[in-house]
Amino acid sequence: MRRQTIVLCGALLMLWLGPTTLQRVPDARPLHIATWNLEWLLAPETAHAARIACRAGHRALLPCDVALEQARDSADLARLARHARRVAADVFAFQEVDNAAIARRVFRGYDICIAPGKGVQHVGFAIRHGLRHRCGPAVQSLSLGGAARPGLLLTLKPDSPRSIELLAVHLKSGCADSDLSTRSGACAMLARQADALHQWLVAETARHARFIVLGDFNRSDRDPRHDLFWQTLAGFSDQAPYAKAGAQVAYRNCVIGAPFTRAIDHVLVARGLENSLVPGAYRRFGYGPLEAIRYRLSDHCPVRVSLIPP
Repeated sequence: MRRQTIVLCGALLMLWLGPTTLQRVPDARPLHIATWNLEWLLAPETAHAARIACRAGHRALLPCDVALEQARDSADLARLARHARRVAADVFAFQEVDNAAIARRVFRGYDICIAPGKGVQHVGFAIRHGLRHRCGPAVQSLSLGGAARPGLLLTLKPDSPRSIELLAVHLKSGCADSDLSTRSGACAMLARQADALHQWLVAETARHARFIVLGDFNRSDRDPRHDLFWQTLAGFSDQAPYAKAGAQVAYRNCVIGAPFTRAIDHVLVARGLENSLVPGAYRRFGYGPLEAIRYRLSDHCPVRVSLIPP
C-alpha cells in the first residue's frame, strides 16, 4: 500500500511539473564534433595502382613518394579506428580520404558523406548512426574552378528550427605562415579561397545563423588581427561572424617531440552557436610516441569541440 502511494505521488508530481520541465532532459547530452586530417588515407587498390605506375615510370594519381611510402596495412587502419573510438565524436569532418569505403574502415558505426572531385584527397563527414542528417552539396566556390579541393556541407537535424550547418574544408597547403600577398602560387590560391570562404560566411550568416566551419585550413593563427587571411574571413571587421574554438588553448603537438609549432586545423563556430560551446571542452587527441613509430597514423591528430544543443 505504501509503495502504491509513493508511485501515485510521483505521478502527480510529474503532472504538476508539466511537459516543459520534462523535455529538457534529452538535450542535456553534449554534441561532440571533431575534425581530423588522415594524411593520404588511400584505398588499397589506389595505392597498389600508383606503386605499379611509379615503378614503371608512368604518371600516377598521387606523388610517387606517397605511393611508395604511405600505404597502410590492416594494423594501421585498426589503430586509426581505435583512435576514432577514443575521440567518440558524434560527427567527424575528415580530410585527405580516398573514398567512402576506406573511410568506413576507420569510422566504424558511422554513416559516410564524401565530396566529389578529381584526385584522391577528399573531404567528408562521418556521422554516428542514428543522428539525423543530410549530406551535401559540395561547396564548389572553394575549388576555384577545379584547381583546388571543394568543401562539403552537412546539415544536422535538417528541416528543423534546431538544424546546424557544418562545412568541412581542406584549403591549399604551402602558405601556412607566409605573407598572403606574396607571389607564390600557393599563397595566391589560398588568398582566393579565403575570399570565397568569406563570401560563404556572409551568405550563411544572413541565411542561417547556426553553422560551424572546420577542417584543415593550412593556415596558422599566430596573429589573426594582422594576418590578411584571417582579416579576409572576418570581413576586415573587429567582430568576425564566428568565434574560433580553442583560441586561448596553447598548441600541443600530436606526438611529443614533433617539430610543428602551430595549429592549422581550426573550428569556427557561428556567433549564433557560440553560447552553446561547452567551456573547456576543446581538445586535441594526441598519439603515444611508441605507437607513432610502430603504426602509420597521421601528421594531424583529431581536434574535438562539444556543444550543448540549444
